[in-house]
Amino acid sequence: MFNYLIVGAGSAGCVLANRLSENPNNRVCLLEAGGSDKHPMVYTPAGVIGLMTSPRFNWRFNSVPQSSQDGRQIYCPRGKTLGGSSSVNAMLYIRGQKEDYDHWASLGNLGWSWDEVLPYFKRSQHQERGPSDLHGVGGPLNVSDLQDVHPLSTRFVTAAMQVGHGFSPDFNGHDQEGVGYYQGTRKNGQRCSAAAAYLHPVMERPNLTVITGARTTRICVEQGRATGVEYIKDGVSCYAQASDEVILSAGSLQSPQLLMLSGIGPKAELEPLGIEVVHELAGVGQNLQEHVDVLVVNQDLSRSAVSMAVPMGLMRSVADLANYLLKHRGPLASTVVESGGFIKSSPELETPDLQLQFMPVAVDDHGRNRGMMFKYGLSIHVCVLRPQSRGRVGLNSASPLDDPLIDLNMLASKEDMQRMVAGVRKIREILQAPDFKGVVGPEIFPGNELQSDQQLEAFLRDKANHVYHPVGTCKMGRDEMAVVDEQLCVHGLDNLRVVDASVMPTLISGNTNAPTIMIGEKAADMILAKASSGC
Repeated sequence: MFNYLIVGAGSAGCVLANRLSENPNNRVCLLEAGGSDKHPMVYTPAGVIGLMTSPRFNWRFNSVPQSSQDGRQIYCPRGKTLGGSSSVNAMLYIRGQKEDYDHWASLGNLGWSWDEVLPYFKRSQHQERGPSDLHGVGGPLNVSDLQDVHPLSTRFVTAAMQVGHGFSPDFNGHDQEGVGYYQGTRKNGQRCSAAAAYLHPVMERPNLTVITGARTTRICVEQGRATGVEYIKDGVSCYAQASDEVILSAGSLQSPQLLMLSGIGPKAELEPLGIEVVHELAGVGQNLQEHVDVLVVNQDLSRSAVSMAVPMGLMRSVADLANYLLKHRGPLASTVVESGGFIKSSPELETPDLQLQFMPVAVDDHGRNRGMMFKYGLSIHVCVLRPQSRGRVGLNSASPLDDPLIDLNMLASKEDMQRMVAGVRKIREILQAPDFKGVVGPEIFPGNELQSDQQLEAFLRDKANHVYHPVGTCKMGRDEMAVVDEQLCVHGLDNLRVVDASVMPTLISGNTNAPTIMIGEKAADMILAKASSGC
């Protein structure tokens, strides 16, 4: 028997495994459906391109056909290995805006205001720039500047400044607005995932058991109390028991799926599938939010972009590989997203509502359109930071081995569409700046012929995707659709918590890895503080 069972070794699960096992009297078990993360493709930052479609490291989910996006199925990659999505992401270190967390607190989630979560951001972090009132040193998660920045990434920053955007030296500073260079979760030129930061340094603790290849199938509940989980390992059904707590850290798509498979969720969803309702909780799987995003892609007339076009692309690749193997420097030490910014779609807004991510490479369809890699091009992501559209996660069947039902419902909100159209126009304005003259060629996407709002809206419905930030499906709160309280305990059940991005009531203004690690840090403190009383 264990004191704590943690389901999912992602960004939050790795934090919990580390912090809860610091006390040698706590017996901790971490279950992960994927395998080991010890692979060059994971730890080489540029390997993210292959990780997007790797069946070994990625769940490779798809949404249901989207009525708001011309009936398309949207690809939803999620990490399937130790470290979870922190092992397959672009490694950008972004916290969001102060107002995001103050909004959580205003919804009744006591303890989650900016001033109250900042210490956990700082505790988790080793900021290579040094300590400050906003940044910490000595924490497990290494945060660094990129050493070798592509010239086109620098051109993006100067071009954006030429059309009126200010420079931001730190997107996690007191003011998020501006353009500049992203810091990343890298250490010595390699990926610093949650597994690298929190898990691998403590794997030898005798009170920590890590089981990979373990597909959790059900949470066991007896008389309103979570007692353990069932899982499949090497084709064999297994059971693990928890004396203190079962903690779900399977992510925004799979934590609600596992709750529903266990009979915890909306009755109308469970009964038609023949699942016995153990505890009715209407909000499980609802409130799905994602950063709707689109790429503006142009030809690169300078031919300096990253490309596999032969012969120069091949020659560069050999040199880049040697540079990385010998020094952990060069393009392979980059996830390609090096510069970007946070801007306003309209000047009257108080805070930025759009995020830009620049890439010196032609990209389409999450990198799955391999033909684009042979073009000389540059791409700029734009996403809506605080979307109004809401989707849901459900079940395709009662089988725990089936993928979850994912209905993103992006661009259902007219406001989200308007902001995206404005974002495309903002990108076009930057690309016409003097510093891009002679570099930026014809537009590949959307295409120079698409100029009206109606044409751009049609383009967005046809091409918009997301940037891998699903949240909200087990939201924190006290209303009838809340799944957990401010202690992250599941409403109406004992000894069961959810600790991952699914508890966010609203999406933060940026990438979600650092906030999810913060949630893990804060949850660990709450769990240890209430160990004697339980949820």
